[in-house]
Amino acid sequence: QVQLVESGGGLVQAGGSLRLSCAASGRTFSSYAMGWFRRAPGKERELVASITNGGGSTVKADSVKGRFTISRDIAENTVYLQMSSLKPEDTGTYYCKAWKLWEREYWGQGTLVTVTV
Repeated sequence: QVQLVESGGGLVQAGGSLRLSCAASGRTFSSYAMGWFRRAPGKERELVASITNGGGSTVKADSVKGRFTISRDIAENTVYLQMSSLKPEDTGTYYCKAWKLWEREYWGQGTLVTVTV
């Protein structure tokens, strides 16, 4: 069974840091792009950051540039999101996704991040 399992969410004060992990199992995702999305309360799900299968290119939302870093460990089949200088508006459920052209996409179940003032 293919699964993406996120972890690392929690409650943190503004200005703090968290590191999210997304561990994939059931197949290797070395040829897939992977990314993090979030859904803030009352808002649509949005892309936060993504990384290519080779890890050489990343895309980030303007709102997180300079604060969040996405990386992946191909050998461990894991993608990370290092979040720093967190703001209350970063609050939301963070989802991991894996996708590849002409293949189905995979989503994790989400991990909740709450940033307090």
